[in-house]
Amino acid sequence: MKKLKQCVEVMSSAIAPAPAPTPAPPPSPIKTKTVFQMGEYMTVLLTVDPETSSKIHSAPPPKPLLIAMPSEEGDFPLLLFLHGYLLFNSFYSQLIQHIASHGFIVVAPQLYLVAGPNITEELKATVAITNWLSEGLQSFLPPTIRPNLKKLGLAGHSRGGKAAFKVALDKATSLKFSALIGVDPVDGQDKGKQTPPHVLTYAPRSFSLDMPVLVIGSGLGEVKRNPLFPPCAPKGVNHEDFFKECTKPACYFVAKDYGHLDMLDDDTKGIRGKATYCLCKCGKSREPMRRFVGGLVVAFMKAYLCGEKSYLMAIKAGEEIAPVELQKVEYLL
Repeated sequence: MKKLKQCVEVMSSAIAPAPAPTPAPPPSPIKTKTVFQMGEYMTVLLTVDPETSSKIHSAPPPKPLLIAMPSEEGDFPLLLFLHGYLLFNSFYSQLIQHIASHGFIVVAPQLYLVAGPNITEELKATVAITNWLSEGLQSFLPPTIRPNLKKLGLAGHSRGGKAAFKVALDKATSLKFSALIGVDPVDGQDKGKQTPPHVLTYAPRSFSLDMPVLVIGSGLGEVKRNPLFPPCAPKGVNHEDFFKECTKPACYFVAKDYGHLDMLDDDTKGIRGKATYCLCKCGKSREPMRRFVGGLVVAFMKAYLCGEKSYLMAIKAGEEIAPVELQKVEYLL
């Protein structure tokens, strides 16, 4: 009960605005062909603040950004990654560096610090950021690092996964997304208790998406950590339901013994960071799930943005061994 009381106290404090903690340093790159390890590129993390950057840049971003990119010269596909509910974008620094180390630029905005159940404002912010990419992103990057906006993916975790699906469905951005990724997406507290605006319709294969989709789920996401808190990814509004509404091509993976927040950094600091260890049922450690999510994103992006399907097919065939036990794998091709 003492530990449970501490978790409640941490959660109560976590809803207050607070400065984002410093992102984790990049892991060392590994010369390997497996997508579940760090790739061949050294990575750089860049933090962009709209207020301070407006003094020297004519087109600052609409929201604060955390950008992970390769340190070497090149033209790289781009992924826009949306954080989960009340989480800092810096909590994903190890995950986005894993993706960047395989030759991608990842832009992770801080959409809000405090928010209610309605996601309308973060949808507007995501559209604004997407539209800004073509006019403002390059001025914040080294001239040798060039984003290829014709190869643009959209991803999100938890509530951010729901937002990513909604943005993709609305088709209101000036740039076209070519791939959609939901990392343990959640559409509310339960079936019939979806947060507005709703995404799930419960009509099979009903999503009108003109792009391939990857849905990643956590086996422990629908399990309560304790009697006081609901599950973080409740059955009826989670990854399973999102995949049921996807059309071809789509891929679906569920990690058996890992939880809703197990793809975050190993050490998430501050009050909100401590809360991530209290609220959701979790696995033994975060590294395997983070490498699993990072590797799947890399394989999927290489397949559908770069035309390199060998990595994704190797995972499908069991030739590429995932760092977690898989509960479910399904392909709609």
